[in-house]
Amino acid sequence: MVDSLGRHFTFLGPIRSNAVPHEAVPSAPDFVPALVFGIWFCGFAASILVWFRCWRCARATLQKATPLPLNLPVPAKPGPPNTEPGVFGIRRPMLLLPEGIAARLATDEFHAILAHEMCHVRRQDNLTGAVHLAVEAVFWFHPVVWWIGARLLEERERACDETVLESGSEPRTYAEAVLAICRLCLEPPLVCVSGATGSNLRRRIETIMANRTPARLNILTMLTMVLAGVATVAIPLAIGSLEAPGLRAQPADVPRPGFEVASVKPCTFAPMPDSGRGGGGASAGDPGMFRTPCLSVRVLIQTAYVRYANGRTDAASQLKEQPVQGGPEWIDSERFVIVAEPSTPQTRAAMGGPMLQTLLEERFKLKVHREARKISAYSLIAARGGAKLQATHAGGCTQAAAVGPQPSVVPGQPLPCGYAASDANGTRAVGAPIATLCQIVSAQVHRDVIDKTGLTGLFDYTLEFSIPPPSSDLASDDLGADGFAIAAAALRKLGLELRSTTGDAEFVVIDHIERPTAN
Repeated sequence: MVDSLGRHFTFLGPIRSNAVPHEAVPSAPDFVPALVFGIWFCGFAASILVWFRCWRCARATLQKATPLPLNLPVPAKPGPPNTEPGVFGIRRPMLLLPEGIAARLATDEFHAILAHEMCHVRRQDNLTGAVHLAVEAVFWFHPVVWWIGARLLEERERACDETVLESGSEPRTYAEAVLAICRLCLEPPLVCVSGATGSNLRRRIETIMANRTPARLNILTMLTMVLAGVATVAIPLAIGSLEAPGLRAQPADVPRPGFEVASVKPCTFAPMPDSGRGGGGASAGDPGMFRTPCLSVRVLIQTAYVRYANGRTDAASQLKEQPVQGGPEWIDSERFVIVAEPSTPQTRAAMGGPMLQTLLEERFKLKVHREARKISAYSLIAARGGAKLQATHAGGCTQAAAVGPQPSVVPGQPLPCGYAASDANGTRAVGAPIATLCQIVSAQVHRDVIDKTGLTGLFDYTLEFSIPPPSSDLASDDLGADGFAIAAAALRKLGLELRSTTGDAEFVVIDHIERPTAN
């Protein structure tokens, strides 16, 4: 609970709650998600195991082998005579050749096979293959993923074949070399090795013998492909952003709280007459009526989505200064008075938070979202001599219930825990955490204050500084500079200091808003 801080939107007063919590209904356990996850994990683990065994087999073969004296960009080592030539590894690739292959092939055939394997190295086919193996492991249940894998193998072999033929190899010689490798190598190729015999053999030999020169891509074709790729990614994202719901106080499937009758009228700024019940307007203590002074729409959004967003009144929410950004100029220049009645009595915080959100979204067509950004901030730390805050003793304040409103101030009884009252001379807090102190100082220095004291628990303290009045003509930066000096001096008395830093801050961003519809 927080007494007035001199702001013009302190129209929400003490809380009374008439809400009755719903009884928890036990639900039957659902084993379907666990079963589905178990099946998926078994397939995923099997895919990884197969790949790991092949990788381990090839690695063991290469570690035992002696390098071959071939003048190639990568090391070459002999392997078992019944395996096909292939490139192993991604960062440091090595060529694995069947033992005695040079004696079984003609010189031109052997050079063609080497050129094929070097093409795999230059194209980094093992990297693209490893990426797709990871995708196959995750989406092992999807037939399209396996179809893409087969097409990927076929296209990379075709690309290397075309490169070998373009380098000057005779199509007949190269085709005979591929067939000879197929006759010599009885074992199937390893999944972790880029080889020379992949894809459909008959179709591949026919393509080699035809020796058709692939068409070169012109600038228009390349641009079309790039635009198609960008559209493939951008269109789903655009549809998702359009369908994304605005900021809601509750999930979409929960009925939104709202007023039964509401009136929104434009006005000229003038303070509401004091009703004698806290300066909050004529309905400050009426649970059956919600009434605002003449306020700008930005202040209304700040009230509904920041100060009372959770439908409760507490010290932290009352002191929040979360910025509201975006929107047209009229949300600051034009002001409105809202008078509304709920169907049943409600707390001030419920009407000023979730119910006001519903009204703004219905009458102003408001859509907002929250966004985190890096900002300049201050960190609150303990001074060299240590903090001088007084810990709240047992029974020193009245604790709030786990569910329900904050306790009210009752003469003769301990103040509510988290109580913070400000006047012209400073702020007094009872049973308040360090987070409350950070919020109070943040309002003074006009920057976020991050707790770095390491202090836990509740404390009683008096922060002796005065808050500049809202009508001050100084700019926000000037108020922040003056406020820092005042707050720093007050904090030194409590054994605390402020240090400049950066931090993450949450903003409420207006996506769409319209002038209110007629009553």
